[in-house]
Amino acid sequence: MAHFLLVHGAWHGAWCWRDVTLALVRAGHRAHPVTLTGVGERAHLLSSAITLETHISDVMHALEAEELEDVVLVVHSYAGMIGTALADRMPGRLKHLVYVDAVVPRPGESWGSTHASTTREARLAAAQASPTYSFPPPDPAVFGLAAADYEWVKRRQTPHPGHTYSAPLDFDPHRVATVPRTFINCTEPALGTIDAIRPRVVDPRFWEGAWLGGPGGACVVELKTGHDPMISDPEALVRILQDCAS
Repeated sequence: MAHFLLVHGAWHGAWCWRDVTLALVRAGHRAHPVTLTGVGERAHLLSSAITLETHISDVMHALEAEELEDVVLVVHSYAGMIGTALADRMPGRLKHLVYVDAVVPRPGESWGSTHASTTREARLAAAQASPTYSFPPPDPAVFGLAAADYEWVKRRQTPHPGHTYSAPLDFDPHRVATVPRTFINCTEPALGTIDAIRPRVVDPRFWEGAWLGGPGGACVVELKTGHDPMISDPEALVRILQDCAS
């Protein structure tokens, strides 16, 4: 039995892991999806006080509250920032870190650092115009979703706290690299805001060589689906997650 902690990306909530959670539990594993402060069923807590550190604390406290050890930490999209922070701050509690089409930052970068300037400006302008300093979700079509999946995600998405977008994350990449890592590259269609990350995870120079050369080891797995594989292809995602746990 493996212990999975599942962390959603921006605008989502624990709800997006529904099919993955059920499949992992049926396979005999323990799976705990987390909802970050201010989104999902915690959208009533949305405020300008929420920061990247708030979300890092959400996941750290979930790990502690569930008394999890040897955790397979699965982080989607924006939550790559959070997974990187946890691997830096408590690497001994993690068995594997899985980046699901997620941000893999350099030290000192923010979530928005690798985005096009037009994207950054639009999101920051929307946050500044919002009383909760948040920005609205995109159309789920950009995640490659259609039909019932599209409608479900469109209905469930909520605005995302804006102060998480430009907050830099300082960490020691060599410490993070002691944790085994997998990057799941979702390619059909590929989301543009992840495009800058894809070359990094195959670059032997990334993190001064620690990404591919660290003691934990790293690999890249391609998944021919869109940015929300937990919704568009949960069966394939679960197979990869179980391989990471073995």
